[in-house]
Amino acid sequence: MSSAKIAEVELRADAIRLFGKWSFVGVQVRDPGLKRYISLRPVWLPHTGGRHEHRRFGKSEVPIAERLINKLMRPGRNGGKKQLAYNIVKTAFDIIYLRTGENPLQVLIRAIENSAPREETTRITYGGITYRISVDVSPQRRVDLALKFLADGARNCAFNNPKPIEECLADEIILAARGDVNSYAVRQKEEIERIALSSR
Repeated sequence: MSSAKIAEVELRADAIRLFGKWSFVGVQVRDPGLKRYISLRPVWLPHTGGRHEHRRFGKSEVPIAERLINKLMRPGRNGGKKQLAYNIVKTAFDIIYLRTGENPLQVLIRAIENSAPREETTRITYGGITYRISVDVSPQRRVDLALKFLADGARNCAFNNPKPIEECLADEIILAARGDVNSYAVRQKEEIERIALSSR
């Protein structure tokens, strides 16, 4: 491919920005195991309407920002309120940019990489006795767990607290991107890996 064509493709990709602000150009996934399962396909609006639902591994093609939005819509206060979850993530991305000066998409990717557990335990029953053994975590589940921990951390922080959930989510993503142990997601990952290590 000629350099002119590469520049044209990058220019076209840069024209599509998440929430009309954040470029997908230059956003990289450093973890080779997660690369196939984090979708960085440029979209204006992260709302696919569940078209991935009936395809195996279809959720790996859903934009990563939309997957975070979907994780915030848990049963309870925000169940089914996609517009509310959309606005939470949009505002959180603005806060992340103001605090770090970096592309919030890149910060989110780094947070997912740092809070995705590599090893966990499962139960096996052998001769009527149940053991817990250590197993590797599949890349798809690693992304699922990382997003779950980030959303849970934001929800726990905002519960019974005057601090809004947008700020809590931004803080959680920034701390997880740094690998800080004050992040709920990083603590959960380390706890899972510590239990798995003792079950080897």
